[in-house]
Amino acid sequence: MSIRVLVADDQDLVRTGLAMILEAQPGIEVVGQAADGREAVELARRLRPDVCLFDIRMPGMDGIAATRELAGAGVDDPMAIVVITTFDVDEYVYGALKAGARGFLLKDAGPDLLVQAIHAAANGDALIAPRITARLLAAFSDPPTGRMPVQLVDPLTTREEQVLIATATGRTNAEIATDLHISLSTVKTHLTSVMGKIGARNRVEIAIWAYETGRINHRGKS
Repeated sequence: MSIRVLVADDQDLVRTGLAMILEAQPGIEVVGQAADGREAVELARRLRPDVCLFDIRMPGMDGIAATRELAGAGVDDPMAIVVITTFDVDEYVYGALKAGARGFLLKDAGPDLLVQAIHAAANGDALIAPRITARLLAAFSDPPTGRMPVQLVDPLTTREEQVLIATATGRTNAEIATDLHISLSTVKTHLTSVMGKIGARNRVEIAIWAYETGRINHRGKS
């Protein structure tokens, strides 16, 4: 079954180019295109794509606001959203991921990374452009709000800690299963348990919590 994707960008050439790249990939189908955030939200709610690919800077409603509408806190059935932008600005990345995005890419990332991000989001994983991951998550470890990370009531098991750290350092479910010599379904079970215990909704929030609690440092080391 194909991954159904909605593409939103206010520049016609960019939007068309992104759609063409994705349509050329086996197993990916572009089901809609939008020129601004409001149209993107309306189409997403109507079409229910597997993944939304949103530009950040769009008129009317930007990509971060659109992401918050579809995947933010309080959304009962959050959608998988990958945010893409020309601008390598930490505030954009921070805002997009806190709004609920599952991935963040720069437009010069190239087709291969774009396709990887779409597949990762569809599978419940997260992909952030490699060159901004380290400094971004380091910033999360000292958030500007000064808030404290969620404190555990029910401690993580040893295996849950292993899965947590592997997830936070960018390993996919399949890679974690191979590394820990456990089944894919067991990895998913541990992830579900971890998310419940730390109050995370997705893999990005798992990574943020791991950095905030000092389990890994800004170089991705545990």
